[in-house]
Amino acid sequence: MGKMLNTNPFSLLAEIVSPFAMQSFLIAMIVLIVLGTIIQMIHHKNIIYFFNNAKKAKLQATREIGVAEKASILAKTTIVDIGTTSELGFGKRRLSHVLGMYGTIIFWVSSVVLVFCYTGAGKSSSSMWSMLWHVGAILTCVGGYWFWFFLRVDVSAEAHPWYRIIKADLFVLALLACSTFGLAWSYTQFNGQAGLSFLFLTLFVASNLILFGGVYWSKFAHMFYKPGAAIQKNLAEADGSRDNLPPPADAPEQFGLGIKREEPKHY
Repeated sequence: MGKMLNTNPFSLLAEIVSPFAMQSFLIAMIVLIVLGTIIQMIHHKNIIYFFNNAKKAKLQATREIGVAEKASILAKTTIVDIGTTSELGFGKRRLSHVLGMYGTIIFWVSSVVLVFCYTGAGKSSSSMWSMLWHVGAILTCVGGYWFWFFLRVDVSAEAHPWYRIIKADLFVLALLACSTFGLAWSYTQFNGQAGLSFLFLTLFVASNLILFGGVYWSKFAHMFYKPGAAIQKNLAEADGSRDNLPPPADAPEQFGLGIKREEPKHY
């Protein structure tokens, strides 16, 4: 198993598929991401909403934010709010998202590096990037399956069966399929199981086409919206516009136990 993790699966695949074809496939997937996101933003008018919101906030601002303060807010938002998904609070749901997010980033980045830098005739091998590819896929599976089977809000809170699938689930299911079939393909290819290897490679390619080709219909583009929304929210807090919300009350909140009467179990 250890030797398999250090093996570049794309290098073995290069014996039957040209590195140029693999590189072209990756570029095509990036193009699908860009096109799907742009079309979705135009159709849902996200750009117009963010532009109008920022314009309104600027008119309602009570103070001017300097360049240094803006840079500090951007850095803090990126590292804390986005980098650790702090909006989810502390708990299992946040941990599963962090595992899936960083696993996916590692998986995608290492795929690009392996295909473009370490696959083909005369190219050297890299056990580090090969290990990262496998580790990224494993982390994605751990975080994704944990979320899917145990932590989904609509299943836990609304008593839906775990196998209920809606359009919003396309992203996470396609992502899990990519990671799962990718690992299965690497394992069977390394062990010389040609039939199973071809099957899992086909499923790996198909799941990538669904994941990146379905950007318009899935929650994929939310990965770009949410950071923008978080940055805009923190800038609005700093300049006093507060997105048309009233300032915090001076008096402490006294509403009784409320939802704290029961320990949260669903999120």
